[in-house]
Amino acid sequence: QVQLVESGGGLVQAGDSLRLSCVVSGRTFNSYAVAWFRQAPGNEREFVAAIKWSGTSTYYADSVKGRFTISRDGAKTSLQMNNLRPEDTAVYYCATESSRYRNKPSRDPKDYEYWGQGTQVTVSS
Repeated sequence: QVQLVESGGGLVQAGDSLRLSCVVSGRTFNSYAVAWFRQAPGNEREFVAAIKWSGTSTYYADSVKGRFTISRDGAKTSLQMNNLRPEDTAVYYCATESSRYRNKPSRDPKDYEYWGQGTQVTVSS
């Protein structure tokens, strides 16, 4: 049984930092890409960042590039979020891709098979 457990959300002020973590169990962590998505009320789920199955490459949405960093330590994938903005407010989800050893992680949530429960990030101005 594959499980993804997220932690680290919270309420912060603009300019603050947060670190989200996602622990994957039940799946070989170094065979599938892991990504973070977010969803604000009334919006579709959007891609935030991803790390390749090998851990050797990372990818970011333009809106977070230079502020967010995705990393992996064994089965735990983290998202370091610096200089947070009110527009970063959303529920954040981690997910693993459906396909193994994909050359470049997908940015489409439809290509992700397993999801965490989500963690709320709220940034006040």
